[in-house]
Amino acid sequence: MEASRFLLDNGLRLVHVLDESTEMVHVNILYGVGAKNEEYEHTGLAHLLEHLMFEGTERFPSFDEPLEEAGADSNAFTNNDFTNYFISLPRRNAELAFCMEADRMCNLVLDDEKVDVQRQVVMEEFKQSYLNKPYGDVTTLVRKMAFKKHPYRWSTIGRKLKHISDVPLEVVQDFYHRHYTPGNAVLAVVGNISFEQVKEWTLKWFGSIAARECVKREIPAEPRQQRMRRMTVQRNVPGNALYMAFHMDSFNGKGYYACDVISDIFANGYSGRLNERLVKRKKLFTRVDAFITNNEHPGLFWIYSRLADGVSYERAEEALWNELEALQRELVPRAEMEKVRNRFESDQVFANISGENFAANLAQAEWYGDVSRAWRETDMYRRVTSEEVMLMARELFRRGNASVLYYHAKKK
Repeated sequence: MEASRFLLDNGLRLVHVLDESTEMVHVNILYGVGAKNEEYEHTGLAHLLEHLMFEGTERFPSFDEPLEEAGADSNAFTNNDFTNYFISLPRRNAELAFCMEADRMCNLVLDDEKVDVQRQVVMEEFKQSYLNKPYGDVTTLVRKMAFKKHPYRWSTIGRKLKHISDVPLEVVQDFYHRHYTPGNAVLAVVGNISFEQVKEWTLKWFGSIAARECVKREIPAEPRQQRMRRMTVQRNVPGNALYMAFHMDSFNGKGYYACDVISDIFANGYSGRLNERLVKRKKLFTRVDAFITNNEHPGLFWIYSRLADGVSYERAEEALWNELEALQRELVPRAEMEKVRNRFESDQVFANISGENFAANLAQAEWYGDVSRAWRETDMYRRVTSEEVMLMARELFRRGNASVLYYHAKKK
């Protein structure tokens, strides 16, 4: 596979992959702004602005209507590092996506009425997903415990509901103008369309947007955690839960792929070690899972679990530590490593079948400086050895690197 790339004078990066197997074109634009770029007293802005980007411009007062008429599908997501927008539409209407994305990059209408509408939407999402949903505050609690300096200590939705309800219009406008700049964006295009055509439309619609410096605040590095951190809460939830988080490498870090391999060794479906040994065999948990965060800066390796009835937290945690420490002493057998590698390969193949997913992966890979990672990740996982897994486990699962949350269900 080969990607074509082009850098506009205003700093916008274009990356393109031809896919002749489809009549669809997938246009993805990634902005290098997420929750980590917010101020401590003004959080939730990146996510709020994602909603506002669909409120329209003077030229397109309704962003969705012209796309629906063109047979397009569009959506977006925000995380701690990026805000990502995508439009998938038939090739014959593809230029519309370039026109509309360029227009809202520089001409978004931000007034009190529009901000108030989306403020209410986001506040309701905050309540439903974080405040009133069972276990909904887990991410907030663990992040706050694990991070003391880095802005990963708050979730994308924001630290407080008040930060959304009370944010001044001028703060929203300033955040947009500082971060939604051509030099802070990657435009990725995948589909049955030539690079020459994509380049022509990119220059036509984005080329005239003035270059602006993306002013970002300095983000403090998180100090190395030396002591275990613990927290106990009680909530109105169906059952007791136990969460553990460990600081790990960033997406560009040397140990990233080894950490991801470890998460799959532990939680590779029903055959993962934690499910096989602690759920099926010992019946200590009803569910155990492990996953990693895909972060631009060092993130977290998570383990979350639901305790079986009658099992104490002390017994459950000890069983988890036994599994974590076994990985530090014993090499993973060749067959188990091969099973994990095969799972990664099949997951990547199926994920990249979706043009939307591939365009998003392409944009992220370009942002990180190696566009080939969008289709080369299987090879990178296959290079991880059992020895690397053992060494990474020793560093990752230091007791001083752990943040542990006991999440008690209220007794009826």
